[in-house]
Amino acid sequence: MLDFIAPDGHPRCLWCGGAPEFLPYHDNEWGFPVADDQRLFEKLCLESFQSGLSWRTILNKRENFRTAFHHFDFPQVALFSESDVQHLLQNAGIIRHRGKIEAVINNAQRAIEMVEQEGSLAAFFWQYEPDAPSLAEPQIQTTSPESIALSKALKKRGWKFVGPTTAFAFMQAIGLINDHSRACVTHAQVEQARQQFKRPV
Repeated sequence: MLDFIAPDGHPRCLWCGGAPEFLPYHDNEWGFPVADDQRLFEKLCLESFQSGLSWRTILNKRENFRTAFHHFDFPQVALFSESDVQHLLQNAGIIRHRGKIEAVINNAQRAIEMVEQEGSLAAFFWQYEPDAPSLAEPQIQTTSPESIALSKALKKRGWKFVGPTTAFAFMQAIGLINDHSRACVTHAQVEQARQQFKRPV
């Protein structure tokens, strides 16, 4: 796979040359392991909003999303009412899609249930870490057996807008897999972070 040569002269994953916003996200977030429940909830919600849209759109609106959804503090979001939905539908700073907005509220309620049942969101999500977390051919696939299983498990628990492709993108984003190109300088950094990461139980 061809790589993008960043301004520092080092290769990165090809996709992060597509827009100026991509490089800092790629270098500092994408693929690094996450255990914080609020951050996990945010990342899954943003991946759900991204469905059918460009990730650049989501990154550009991320601070607006954070403000609109109380920084994805899911106990607060779980209390949103229909009047909150109507208010969000008037918010030009986010994606005004009723189904996705209602899914965030629903999923916040399901997240509370998951914490009660599993101890944390992190403990649940990290059960789906593959045995071989570095993919043989990075950024070729859009789903995996694990993302299909995660999607099914979430849907069974009543979560919405969490299809296998969204679940796979979420797994990439939170470090369940290291899907950086082998030539990308961030690949080794993510691998080291994953080795030092304490898996939640």
